Amino acid sequence: MQYHADKDLTDFTGTLMVQGTTSDAGKSTLVAALCRILANHNVAVAPFKPQNMALNSAVTENGEEVGRAQAVQALAAKTPLQVDFNPVLLKPQSDTCAQVIVNGKALPAMEAENYHQYKPIAAKAVFSAHKRISESFQAVIVEGAGSPAEINLREGDIANMGFAEQVDCPVILVADIDKGGVFAHIVGTLALLSQTEQDRVVGFVINRFRGELSLLQSGLDWLEHYTGKPVLGVLPYIHGLHLAAEDAVENYQTTENTKLKVAVPVTPRMSNHDDFDALRLHPEIELTFVYAAEHATTRLPACDLIILAGSKSVCADLAFIREQGWHEDIERHLRYGGKVFGICGGYQMLGKTLLDPLAIESDVKAMSGLGLLDISTQLLAQKSLVNCQGVMCLNGEQIAVQGYEIHCGETEIATEDAAHSLYHLGDRQCGVISADDQIAGGYLHGIFNQDQVVNAIAKWCNASMSVQEDMSIRQEKAIALLADTVEQHLDVVTLNRLLSNWTQHDRE
Repeated sequence: MQYHADKDLTDFTGTLMVQGTTSDAGKSTLVAALCRILANHNVAVAPFKPQNMALNSAVTENGEEVGRAQAVQALAAKTPLQVDFNPVLLKPQSDTCAQVIVNGKALPAMEAENYHQYKPIAAKAVFSAHKRISESFQAVIVEGAGSPAEINLREGDIANMGFAEQVDCPVILVADIDKGGVFAHIVGTLALLSQTEQDRVVGFVINRFRGELSLLQSGLDWLEHYTGKPVLGVLPYIHGLHLAAEDAVENYQTTENTKLKVAVPVTPRMSNHDDFDALRLHPEIELTFVYAAEHATTRLPACDLIILAGSKSVCADLAFIREQGWHEDIERHLRYGGKVFGICGGYQMLGKTLLDPLAIESDVKAMSGLGLLDISTQLLAQKSLVNCQGVMCLNGEQIAVQGYEIHCGETEIATEDAAHSLYHLGDRQCGVISADDQIAGGYLHGIFNQDQVVNAIAKWCNASMSVQEDMSIRQEKAIALLADTVEQHLDVVTLNRLLSNWTQHDRE
């Protein structure tokens, strides 16, 4: 099932939605692939996710917060990131509470029941945003959330079929064969949809296939006959494909040529873990995400560098670190000459005090930090959302750096000595380096995407690294590989025809 013929997709017009039979079925990557395919065919295309739930986020040029996946999809579409691409973003702070971000701006945290009552207002933001981008772009590729067959979430749905029904767009359903049970996933999902929703599904895509396609063909034939809907493509498992993920935190990088060992404690509300993608993929770095064991004590391993990541609930995650005894591991690591680096929430944890008088993130009004940096942080209602560039001051050198800030905290640094500031961002100083040069931290996310920063951090840890490509170059290569593979194995011509027929309300 390969499609090599020349294609003319310049008339690809309208809104198409990609939904999945499960979470992590491949919706985000398929949307990115379709955006790049259409952009390569000179179609003005935009990604759209009505409602996203993720702790990985990005900042637009105008200082608005959206899901990280939409930033990747905008890159694939060759268009600047806009807040309208993801009008509603939910960032979990606990199992039942999340910060709600609408049109790029944070609202007070809401319990699940309160958000359910707020949903009609969120829906207005969603449909208004979709209307604006539909008027600005020729094609809009929409990503669903989770599965459309979640019965308990059907009322007031704006993330899946509720959105598709309201804007009257066709849907393709993607399923991950690597998980097993792919035919049951597809047929079972269809069975739990209403008749009008079933009619809205115009075809299926099977993702992450490994093996000989001929052995799958009888199943594909049965599926098409049973459902009366076409299988638009069987996408192969793409080894070595690395795109910024929404939620997954994986250990998959091992190396025999290790020059730098890095450990990252994983906390329950760890955020923006895509900060570490470049380190995971570096052939000379062994990066380990350390998880707490359920019924045992997990120690932080011997390493050169411990990095404390960002957090959506800093006090709760700091308490979790203490519960695991990791604070003692950090102190031992420092006694043996190791380095510690904090990013955003991790930077705040390294200080002396954490204050949350307005209960921005939790009911804990004050907590002692790890006391490793001479700083204190207070959480404020106003969130800082800004893209930054400047220099990192490390090893007595100034290294060009760019990144972004997403935080509610205002951190006071006890010393005003500029030599101890980690970043100089224009006329603003940010972050701090300890007097003994063992501990550093600041608010910038995305710094490791620049190879010169990785090399500077390695040098700080007494390691020397070979030159690698910046993460932006790797990301672009990954998008190109993804788009080429999907275009080869997906019948985009039939998909274009189905969308055209739907637009004309010819649904035979």
